[in-house]
Amino acid sequence: MTLTSRSAENQDRKVGSVRPSQLMFSYGVGAIVDLPYLSVLVMGLDDWQANAEVSPAITEERLLRAVQWELGEQASRLITPPAAADSVGYFDPFSASNLVGAPVATFPRWMVCPRCQLLAPLSSTLFELQSEPFRPEQARYIHKNCNKAIRPTVVPARFLVACENGHLDDFPWIDFVHNGNPCGSPLLRLIEYGPGGEARELEVRCDNCGAVRRMSEAFGERGKVTLPLCRGRRPHLRDFDESGCDKQVRTLLLGTSNIWFPEVLTTLAIPAGSARLDQLVDQQWVRMQSIQNVQNVALLRQFGQLGDLMEYEDDAIWQAVQRRRHRQDTSEGEPMDLKTPEWNILCNPERQRSSEDLRLRRVSVPSDFEGLIEKVVLVERMREVRALIGFTRIIAPEDFEDESRTKVGKRVPMSRRNPTWAPATDVRGEGIFVQFREAALQQWFGRVQMSEFADKYLEAHRRWRRVRGIQPEEEGYPGLRYVLLHSFAHILMRQVALECGYTAASVRERIYSRAPNQFPERPEPMAGVLIYTAAPDSEGTLGGLVALGEPDDLGRLIQSALRDAQLCASDPLCSEHPPSFDGITLHGAACHACLFAPETSCERGNRYLDRSVLVPTVERDDLAFFASET
Repeated sequence: MTLTSRSAENQDRKVGSVRPSQLMFSYGVGAIVDLPYLSVLVMGLDDWQANAEVSPAITEERLLRAVQWELGEQASRLITPPAAADSVGYFDPFSASNLVGAPVATFPRWMVCPRCQLLAPLSSTLFELQSEPFRPEQARYIHKNCNKAIRPTVVPARFLVACENGHLDDFPWIDFVHNGNPCGSPLLRLIEYGPGGEARELEVRCDNCGAVRRMSEAFGERGKVTLPLCRGRRPHLRDFDESGCDKQVRTLLLGTSNIWFPEVLTTLAIPAGSARLDQLVDQQWVRMQSIQNVQNVALLRQFGQLGDLMEYEDDAIWQAVQRRRHRQDTSEGEPMDLKTPEWNILCNPERQRSSEDLRLRRVSVPSDFEGLIEKVVLVERMREVRALIGFTRIIAPEDFEDESRTKVGKRVPMSRRNPTWAPATDVRGEGIFVQFREAALQQWFGRVQMSEFADKYLEAHRRWRRVRGIQPEEEGYPGLRYVLLHSFAHILMRQVALECGYTAASVRERIYSRAPNQFPERPEPMAGVLIYTAAPDSEGTLGGLVALGEPDDLGRLIQSALRDAQLCASDPLCSEHPPSFDGITLHGAACHACLFAPETSCERGNRYLDRSVLVPTVERDDLAFFASET
């Protein structure tokens, strides 16, 4: 995926590249991309190329309805990030196709010369952009008239300011060093007095008036006094928030993870109907949605645009289009439940006809766990679709796929106007679905719900929301059922990653958790986990994970995972860790040595984890769900 930046001469230049999937999780709209010699900000959707030639549309009805519920009915399309076609023969860096990609702009706008310590914005015209057409990753700014070296490469100033409302801005260097009263012609330098690069070893100095200030004063409680209120700047949209901002800005280091948190909706592609005709119409809905009568079907057939639908009669195709349109109309205006349809399909694989997007096979439950596990289903082929709907800064959003749809932090819009489309990607892969026995869960819950452990977890949830000013404090609590399922998913992911041939970061979880009668409109309970992996290749993955779902292999993996969870390398400290009341963490007996997973793997940011609900630990043995199996 190409990154293109516009120069001062309004000329687009390629400055680097990232993978398409990174534009969803790492470098989406509003995120900062660190390139070898400069940092760039991914611009809003207004600047993107969204035509069918470079950005094909993705068809997924359920996800589109969920996106429309969040962004509005005008968001009528899911579109892949723009990508140029693979070049054949001679590579021409000056061709228009080579500049197809995600638009970016240099940010931060302040640069530091490492030779003379000059600190100045790009608008000062002291720096000049140099780019090599055949080596776009070598793009850099140089200091034209440095008195210490000949045209040295400058680096971005590594301090920024942001607020909890999602605004981002350059650090206020001039106001900071002059304490709010700048001199007439400020000339700043950033002097480093120690080898550690810490803030207390950095000093900002104005050569014109002699004002000096240490960067350590921009952090912590002192920073709340020395820094101004937020200006409401949204650099990815090239504007300022019309409603303004009353938040105090916070100093951040360039490259810190809390500068950008994506809000992504994810779903498994579930075929719309059991009949193959309905599935084919669903797959080709981008083309079929414009059909208004049976004559339109005949016209598409005449021009060879029906694809696999050619084997069906025109009337049958027209009726399938009407059924698809009826399903869409009857569901409009309601929040989309993404997980319940998936749960119904995974729990009843025999009712689902195999397709190129989904192929299920039920296998026997490992003999040692028949009393606790209801069903094991191998997902031999699956398609996962993800859509980016916004982002937050400072505070990460809650999981949008839970039933409460709790939103933490303020979502930053991706465009100046209401977006008509959302960036999306689809990947294909494989997985293992494990459904727990509801009777066993109810028996376990009856044993632990009255314990002080349950009260501590609920209070930790309240404190976590209270520290962040989120009301009501009790909302969004997933309950101990979720803690159990989530912890089980993590130990199984860690064990599977050792044998399946995929890295730990590529193995993901999907938790299906709902207590009986938790929601009046959906009284039936859910208790299951899907461990899966997916890849952007058109054929998906290679079967290394799903092969481990056979009864003997899965039983061995679960036994090994439970055995490893009993003792952590950080014990006894890890097992003694209770749900925190300081509002900082939301986990119990869990750490990087036993339960934590990579960011790409966990749907809850490593929150609501505790291995004591799975197995006996050195601290307690009264909560274990798998006590008799270990």
